[in-house]
Amino acid sequence: MKHLIAVCAAVLVSTISYGQWQVSASSGYAIGSATMKLGERINTSTMENSYGSYGEGTNFQLRGTYFFDDSFGFDLGVGYLHGTDQDVSIVDLPSTEVNAVARARAFGASASVVYKFTNNIYGRFGALIKLGGKTEGVIYQKSVFSEAEAEALGVPNGSYSETNYKEDFHGHFPLGFVGALGYRHNLDANFSLFAEVEYYGISLKRKDSEISEFNTDIKLPDDTVAVSGFYSIDNLPEGINKKTTYVDELSNTNTDTTKELSQKVPYSSFGLNIGITYKFAKANKE
Repeated sequence: MKHLIAVCAAVLVSTISYGQWQVSASSGYAIGSATMKLGERINTSTMENSYGSYGEGTNFQLRGTYFFDDSFGFDLGVGYLHGTDQDVSIVDLPSTEVNAVARARAFGASASVVYKFTNNIYGRFGALIKLGGKTEGVIYQKSVFSEAEAEALGVPNGSYSETNYKEDFHGHFPLGFVGALGYRHNLDANFSLFAEVEYYGISLKRKDSEISEFNTDIKLPDDTVAVSGFYSIDNLPEGINKKTTYVDELSNTNTDTTKELSQKVPYSSFGLNIGITYKFAKANKE
């Protein structure tokens, strides 16, 4: 036992004596990978599926890395993803127009092992989790009234409703994979620039959603507002719920419209990051 303790102590002292810390800041852009169907695009002549990943967009990262020796290190990172708009429902019909998109606004963290192949080329791989944020849905809908609806509302034929609302979707905490291959160019003893290609493999199962903004105006054929705020966040139309919970199972006799079956949505991506690294001085042996 004493021998084992001595060996462990020697390894620890050796590691600490070499140990080197560095911090990095970077930004980049990612495109979707392992894309899935997110919605549909419909017009008078065609229907087509819309595919994508909510992992597409601009990201910002801060990472801290500790190297145990010349090759191996451990990396902890936090980041923010500002996702691009993904088509969920695009409808262009004579009596109906819909433009519904969704985009990620997410915070995440990663824990990775880093390996230096050379003084300039490195790789890292590890686990990725989502810390917080949301998938934000932004919806516009225009619906022309039928003659009966226009008469009941006391507006001329050709009048329509115009609805704008936002819905925030939240998910269960997922576990994914992150891998990167990069090249580092030293500027001096402390600073270096780097560029890396990075892969995120992660999907998110929806937990709940909540409408955060809602407004419906009644407009005349010349686009004049006849009734402002016909519906609002405090006066939602029948059939639209402010909050929805997503579950894995529903009874065939379920009548609770605030519950829907859950689904997994993709956040996987390939990206290119560019950043700067600061190296602290190595610990000195006593």
